[in-house]
Amino acid sequence: MTVQQPAPSFLASGAGQPPRGVKLDLVDLSPRAGQTLARSRFSTSARFASRALVPALLLAVWQASSNFGLVAPEVLPSPAEIIAAYAELIRTGELQAAIPASLARALTGLALGASVGLVLGLFAGLWRVGEELFDAPLQMLRTIPFIAMIPLFIIWFGIGEQAKIALIFGATIFPVYLNTYSGVRGVDQKLIEAARVFGLSHGRIATRVIIPTALPSILVGLRFAAGVSLLALVAAEQINARSGIGFILINANQNQRTDIIIAGIIVYALLGIAIDLVMRVVERLALPWRPSLVLA
Repeated sequence: MTVQQPAPSFLASGAGQPPRGVKLDLVDLSPRAGQTLARSRFSTSARFASRALVPALLLAVWQASSNFGLVAPEVLPSPAEIIAAYAELIRTGELQAAIPASLARALTGLALGASVGLVLGLFAGLWRVGEELFDAPLQMLRTIPFIAMIPLFIIWFGIGEQAKIALIFGATIFPVYLNTYSGVRGVDQKLIEAARVFGLSHGRIATRVIIPTALPSILVGLRFAAGVSLLALVAAEQINARSGIGFILINANQNQRTDIIIAGIIVYALLGIAIDLVMRVVERLALPWRPSLVLA
């Protein structure tokens, strides 16, 4: 037997609106809503599985090649041996001490290089005198591979921390500078003309129109510089490193420990992925209005 509940008085009376103080929660109970949620969860799981498929297959082939003796252990250790190498590094405390030291070098050099590149890019992009003073020298310097500067940095700064940070600093200036300069110069002139019509001063046009419009390009430069800082870190830590991941690799090379060498290289790769993910989060927080378009 089904008992029907009486309708609320404001509905029974035909009034279109509920009385003040009464809150209605509207819930979509249609089958289409449940299907959309289930489809979204399935697509997320399928995307994650498709991304993990190729790495999992590569690891399986790698391990099988080692098990069947197709690859010599001293040439390419198996994934199980590399996991054992990680366990050894964690047990001795070397890995826990190396990661903060390497990150400190990379982030210090990145912060200095990105700051200088941002200031120079804004100066050259907003003012013609800045372009005339800095653009040509920086365009020439960026064509020099930063690895070629290692001997010169050793002469200038010695073999301590200053040379390592200077190398990362020099490598990260140019991505930020180029993207900032390009973003500022790429702002639509119609936006600037509209701002002048509304009576905005040059300073307000720069802070309210040009820099926000160029922000996506600036963040791309920062993201690119973050990746370059890891590349420069690998080279910098070969300069008489006494700490960090490079120090582990140097000792492993001297002791012919291929498993630890590969483990250190993987740590570099994981640090690069972590920094790239952080930069993606920064982009989403700084550009919430920017749509993400995926064709398929």
